[in-house]
Amino acid sequence: MKTLKNLLWPLLFLLLTLVVWEGMVRFYAVARWLLPAPSQVLQTLWQSRALLAEHTGQTLLEAGAGLLLAVAAALLLAWLMDFSAALRRALYPLLVVSQTIPIISIAPLFIIWFGYEMLPKVIVVALVCFFPVVVSVVEAMAGVDREMINLMRVMGARRGQIFTKVKLPAALPSFFSGLKISAAYSIMGAVIGEWLGASKGLGVYMTRATRSYQTDGVLAAVVIISVLSLGVFVLIELLARMIMPWHKEGRK
Repeated sequence: MKTLKNLLWPLLFLLLTLVVWEGMVRFYAVARWLLPAPSQVLQTLWQSRALLAEHTGQTLLEAGAGLLLAVAAALLLAWLMDFSAALRRALYPLLVVSQTIPIISIAPLFIIWFGYEMLPKVIVVALVCFFPVVVSVVEAMAGVDREMINLMRVMGARRGQIFTKVKLPAALPSFFSGLKISAAYSIMGAVIGEWLGASKGLGVYMTRATRSYQTDGVLAAVVIISVLSLGVFVLIELLARMIMPWHKEGRK
């Protein structure tokens, strides 16, 4: 009931916005290619459902593969940086600096190097999703209670045991926080990769709709992207609650 109450006001505001949008478009007779009404966008969603489903499947495949690659690379690098303080001091500033480089500016290089198949899009998604996960895990491990670590050492625990018994469980809340952000970004990363060159995907659908002045098609794709991003965010949240039931109880 508390969750429903929290969702009530945002849903009412969204509904009000759609009603005003619909009324303004109809009252001023705005051209469909310039700004379609919400009802027209819904109509396009229904009429193009088969085509949109095909493109959506491709985007989800790219986003999922890129997210898994990002998580695997982020966890590996976080473990290495936790293992070696020198490596952490050397790599952490470079990770921060890397975020000043727009992904869309280097993504064309992946098209040149790897062609127009799925691989370049997966790399783009991985680059978009990598930073939030690795930084959240590294910072969480660095902030683990030193007294707990010292206690484990006194009890004869090896470095690997300290990592699996203390540092990793302590880093799980931060890991899932970063993962939720990355999961939401993964859909956007896949679409950006498809904009630069692909034969299938929501990015391709949006590009074709834009060139044909089918604004309702563009907005229909935006709706699907928003729903997918929200869906993967909620999925990660549910996964976090399953893996960390103690964390949920601690927030009550």
